[in-house]
Amino acid sequence: MSSFHGTKINPDRFHKSQIKFYLILVPLAIFMIIPLIFIFCNAFKPMDELFAYPPRIFVRKPTFENFNKLFSTMTVSGIPVSRYLFNSIIITALTVLLTVYISTAAGYALSKKNFKLKNILFEINTMALMFVPIAVSIPRYIIIVKLGLIDKFIINILPVIAMPVGLFLVKQFIDQIPNSLIEAAQIDGANDWYIFTRIIIPMAKPAIATVVILSFQAAWNNIEPSSMYINNESLKNFAYYMSTLTSTTNSVAGQGMGAASALIMFIPNLLIFIFTQSKVMNTMAHSGIK
Repeated sequence: MSSFHGTKINPDRFHKSQIKFYLILVPLAIFMIIPLIFIFCNAFKPMDELFAYPPRIFVRKPTFENFNKLFSTMTVSGIPVSRYLFNSIIITALTVLLTVYISTAAGYALSKKNFKLKNILFEINTMALMFVPIAVSIPRYIIIVKLGLIDKFIINILPVIAMPVGLFLVKQFIDQIPNSLIEAAQIDGANDWYIFTRIIIPMAKPAIATVVILSFQAAWNNIEPSSMYINNESLKNFAYYMSTLTSTTNSVAGQGMGAASALIMFIPNLLIFIFTQSKVMNTMAHSGIK
């Protein structure tokens, strides 16, 4: 597309007409990256900089003392830290796999299958997006007690595998897949499982990547099951261990270890988002979220 002067409205290379966009986007990007910089710098600040007023974003005299204190405290705990870490890895892996399967299977059914109460079920899922986790904590606890799941390892996984936002995104994304493609596969004799695994899943990879990120964050950072439903220390996760490790120590020394533990917990979330962010943007563009 060209303008009246023969130049492209959206040129492939830098053009002086794009300067106005950089004047807006660059300051906005700097403002949004400040929290990330603060998390990294805070973990390497000595005590005098952690308690400096006004707070500083950048570290002036970086040190590994916070990490040394954190790791030394880990070694004297009753249960090895490797046990908590192993629990978190298993919990996160199973949660991501089950959430992806449930979200994609339910999204396919709600998008491409016809059955009674289909629209009502999707409306219920949409309504569930309005509830924050704390609003359902009491009914959830009552249900878990009635089911006899207190002090069971599976309770780390069950409460978070039903993800309304994941189902919403996947369903809206699958809506973009042409019905004619599925009908052609059915004419060739393909069953629902074949269509789901060979057509829906490959074409819905951007939405699945988004669900992976959301479910990973929900499982990796979740301390609610370990603090509310589990009494056996050997069944608790790494996030709970890190939170209690810094909160039970001296308030001054705990600030440094808390900053170090926050960075350790944050890095996996950052890495998984960096590797899948392009697919996340694609999902948002096709899911009706502007």
